[in-house]
Amino acid sequence: MAKIEVKLQDLHDLYLEQLRDLYSAETQLLKALPKMAASATDPDLKQGFEDHLVQTQEQVGRLEGLFQELEQDPGLIAAAQRIEHYEIAGYGTVAAYADLLGLERQAMVLRTTLEEEKETDARLTLAAREINVEAAEG
Repeated sequence: MAKIEVKLQDLHDLYLEQLRDLYSAETQLLKALPKMAASATDPDLKQGFEDHLVQTQEQVGRLEGLFQELEQDPGLIAAAQRIEHYEIAGYGTVAAYADLLGLERQAMVLRTTLEEEKETDARLTLAAREINVEAAEG
């Protein structure tokens, strides 16, 4: 898979890139926290995840406000790609575990999802290239 290269020309570009990275992390957490809360059996842990979800929603809102002030896009494609990479790593890992456990049908199901995630990542990579070229050209 080709790596997308981001050219940083000054501190402002670096600042934006770091804000986009934080935005990506927070939006991924927004997706994960409800699942974590639903899976938690300890009431305190469940409440902790639920409290952190509210806090994370506020943090995402603050970051979006900063992007609006700067008249910049938070980098949704970059965020989506990071999520895809996380999912690719996760599905690859559990598919390998299923193989080791002799759960052949489950491994096959997991590999199907893994391939779908890889296809989505490839499509996002192509879209990002086009957008990055347009942005670089002004």
